[in-house]
Parts: sequence; structure tokens; C-alpha cells
Amino acid sequence: MNVNNQQAQVSSGRARGVHVAVSALLLMCAASAQAGPSEQAKRIYERLVGEEPPANVLASMSATISAACPTGCAPGNAALVTAAQSATQAPDFYNVTVKNMVTPWTNRDQTVFAPLNDYTATVIGMVRDDVPFNTALSADILYTVNSPGLPAVSAANNDHYATAETNGVDLSATLKATTQSQTYGIPTDATAGLITTRGAASAFFINGTNRAMFRFTMINHLCNDMETVMDTTRPTDRIRQDVARSPGGDSRLFLNTCVGCHSGMDPMAQAFAYYNFDTTSNQLVYTAGQVQPKYFINATNFPFGFVTPDNSWSNRWRAGTNIALGWDQSLPGSGVGAKSLGQELAGSDAFAQCQVTKVFQAVCFRAPTSAADMATVGSIKSTFKTGYHLKQVFQLAAAACPGS
Repeated sequence: MNVNNQQAQVSSGRARGVHVAVSALLLMCAASAQAGPSEQAKRIYERLVGEEPPANVLASMSATISAACPTGCAPGNAALVTAAQSATQAPDFYNVTVKNMVTPWTNRDQTVFAPLNDYTATVIGMVRDDVPFNTALSADILYTVNSPGLPAVSAANNDHYATAETNGVDLSATLKATTQSQTYGIPTDATAGLITTRGAASAFFINGTNRAMFRFTMINHLCNDMETVMDTTRPTDRIRQDVARSPGGDSRLFLNTCVGCHSGMDPMAQAFAYYNFDTTSNQLVYTAGQVQPKYFINATNFPFGFVTPDNSWSNRWRAGTNIALGWDQSLPGSGVGAKSLGQELAGSDAFAQCQVTKVFQAVCFRAPTSAADMATVGSIKSTFKTGYHLKQVFQLAAAACPGS
């Protein structure tokens, strides 16, 4: 055998050796990719609670997983869900994880660095008590903090909740369910869940034209800002007078841009016609049967525009491109007041999709992007829609996250 052949054989042997070594390494990685019961229990707890589990809780969760899968379970396994149920009993699941997810929904800056308020406390209470979350935009519901030394709940300030947060009160143990009508004196038929909390009113009913409440409800609960739901094919007959039909002297801007949002938004934001946040009394004002003056501002922009007569609303997005939001066909698609509009929005498939997506991101620390992620979100959404229990969504997401 000549030298060249010998060198070729040596090179070939080395290549085979490298190939075998790489193959072995890949097999080792594949074998180790599935974490064991203890590692899975620890990850689930940390994702849901934000801290390491106590030894006894870790042992209990690990035993639950090990009994079903001695070497660790595949993501989504029922044993992982059961283990996650233990984690959602921890106080900081409510005091930290749920609170931090919800707080940005309560302010225009969408920041987590905002004081605790009745909006956030009510969501935490609904999660804890398994209150069907599809009532979050329509129910006469409110959670207060039952702890000594706190200021009384007031429609005129946020001191009750801010003090509870400053004092480090355990919300998981002290939140108490009540109603807005009883606590704030709002007529029962005028309550609309989170929409009529003081936190939401002070952020989204203040000044302006009440379109902010509609926009931020869409952002927070249907995961769509106005740019993503623009549809210029909808009728323009209920666009208010304050929207100029030829902004800057160019009617094309109205037809190609303004119409896209206002033709759908204005007929639905009409549901809020009797609400305002009064900066003098510092509280929500509801004027039954009387449209707030803010609905008539800048009337000279287009005098022939729509003049709001009452709080009736209509969903023009049940046709056109926004039929994709998945409106509940058992609902009429029109109504009177914020409560029925809240039912319409929360009855959509987009509402359910949004809640599951937000929870997935909060628990898995990233947005769902891959096909596998979207399949997971779709599966969890189907379960969510059977009872609308948001705590179960947290448990399912933690069990399904890759690496669980």
C-alpha cells in the first residue's frame, strides 16, 4: 500500500471516528434533553411562582411526576399539570406572577411599575377563585383587601390598594369578593367588570372621547391594537362629528386610514356614552340616560357626522376582515351599554386566544412563535373555553413549556 493510500485510510478512519463521536454526543444530548422529575418540578414551580420551591413542595411535586414518568414526563403530560396545581397554591403565584402580568393592563404606559389597584386585585381574585374569566368585562364584581389597618375602599382614591401593597399584604389570603354596585354605588346594570373598576376608569375614561377605553380593552383583552383591525370596508354612518372627513384638505386620508378604525370603533365605543372620570371628584361618573359632553367635542370638524343619542352599540366587525376575531354567533352583535359590549368582546375567540397567549408568555418567558407553540396555545385555548378558568391556563402552560 502506498503512502497516499495509507494517508487516505487514516483520514477516513478519523472522519468515521469524529462521526461516531458526534453521533454519540447527539444521542447523549437527546437522552438528557428530557429533564428528570425533580428538575421538571423545580422548573414548573419557578415559572409559576418566580422563586425556588420549598423542599417539601419540591419533594411532593417530584413524587407526583415520578409516579407517572420515572425518568421525567413529556411536555403537557397530566402529571406535570397536577404538579403545577401545587405551585399555583403558593402565595407569590398571586402576589408576584399574576400581579405583574396584569398591572400593565391598568395604565396607558403599559408599565408594571404602577401601584396595585382594584383592576389588578379583581383579576387576581378571579384567578384565585376560578371565577369564569369570560365575565371579566361584564360582571358586577370587585375584590377588596380584607386586612387590618388599611384605609377604607373609596371610589375617590386608590389608598386602600396602594397601602395594602406598601404593607406587603398577602393578596392570596386577604382578597375578598364583593360588587362594584355595593362598594362604589354604581347601578348594577352599569357595571362592566374590569371596564368599570376605578383603575380602568382613571386611566381610560379620563378626558378624551372614551375611545381610549375601547382601544385599551382591545389591546389588553383581544391582543389587537387598532392598526391590526383596520377595515375600510365598513359603513361610515356612525363615525362621530369630531373626525374630520378631509384631514389636511385630503379626503383620501379619511377614506383610506381614518375609516379603517373609526367605522368599527365608534359604533362600539358608543356603549360608554354615559361614563366619565371626573378629575374634580376623582372618581367614575355614570349619567344614566344622558350622553357625556365629551361625545360632542369638536363637532364642527364635520357637522354632518354622527351625533351620539344614547349608549346603544353595534359591532360592524361581525362582517368584513374582522370576522376572523371569532365572534360568538349566539350573541346578537348589538346592545345597550358597557355590560353587553363586554359580553360581546369576551365572547370572541380572540379574547380566549389573547388570555392564553399572555399566560404562555408570562410562564414560558417568551411569546409563542413556532408551529409547535401555536398548537400548544390552540390546545390550551380549547380547554380554557370549556370553563374560562384562567388559573388552569397557567397550570397547562407551565406543564407544556419546552423543557418542562
